[in-house]
Amino acid sequence: MQKPNSYDTTQAAGEFEPIKLGGHKMVIKQVSERQSQGGLNMIVVLFDFADGDEQAGYFMKQFENDIRPDKKYPNAGTNYMVIDESVDYGVRNLKTFITCVEKSNPGFAVKWGDNFGQQFKGKLIGGIFRLEKDWYDNKEVKRHKLAWFRSVEGIKDADIPEERTTKAYDDHLKEKAIMGANPAGTDFISIPDSVADDVLPFN
Repeated sequence: MQKPNSYDTTQAAGEFEPIKLGGHKMVIKQVSERQSQGGLNMIVVLFDFADGDEQAGYFMKQFENDIRPDKKYPNAGTNYMVIDESVDYGVRNLKTFITCVEKSNPGFAVKWGDNFGQQFKGKLIGGIFRLEKDWYDNKEVKRHKLAWFRSVEGIKDADIPEERTTKAYDDHLKEKAIMGANPAGTDFISIPDSVADDVLPFN
């Protein structure tokens, strides 16, 4: 048998390497213009860790090793940016992204108009990653996700952001707290022994 071309870069099962939290030097693979489900303008940014980063080529390796016929670029290497001008952050996120690209690539200045996304391919940018807790398929899932874009210079000595929880995770905690206060099948709420008799109802 001849050695397969992708043998050296293929990851063995059970050897998953998580994204390191904190700052990463990244390269933009693609920027495309789309519309959100709500009909708003949106750009989708695909990125990977660049040469010189500790985990260079991380997302492309995952994509190339995915043998599913309908494979997609890894979700953790994708950023969806909705341009909603009715809210402050809707344009701020776009301007932050463009500013970080311009600062990371001396001499580059964004050009507006047709084929807007093509100018970003191959450009450098920085990214800060944090831990995110989610509740999926009836269990806790921890993901390392992009918190925000930075310039390449700005990632140096960057602090790791505080962990974040998703709405699904928060809803699970609320449900768990309610069930803990009044477990299923229990018609009465437990009252601590320290509560005086005169504050209890019907006394």
